[in-house]
Amino acid sequence: MKGTALSALFAAATLLASPVFAADDLCAINLQKIDDSMATVGATSEGLDKAITEHVDKAKAAQAAGDNKECIAITSKVLERLEKTEKGSGSAGGSGS
Repeated sequence: MKGTALSALFAAATLLASPVFAADDLCAINLQKIDDSMATVGATSEGLDKAITEHVDKAKAAQAAGDNKECIAITSKVLERLEKTEKGSGSAGGSGS
């Protein structure tokens, strides 16, 4: 009985601590996804490249300051922007609207 109670207590403590680690991991994962995406997207507009680089720098600064929430917010927006760019360049010769 005591073993079960200890196991439950340990599991609860692990669950309470895991969001901090998950946030740190998500920040790092998003930064890696951005790096990977920039490498595979190829030539993007110079303005977009510069904007993404500036946002990545801000995200890395937030990460270094321990503000993982801000890092995740910034990197999530960059990933959305990159996804839209990739989808737009992947369409076969559309005329827009």
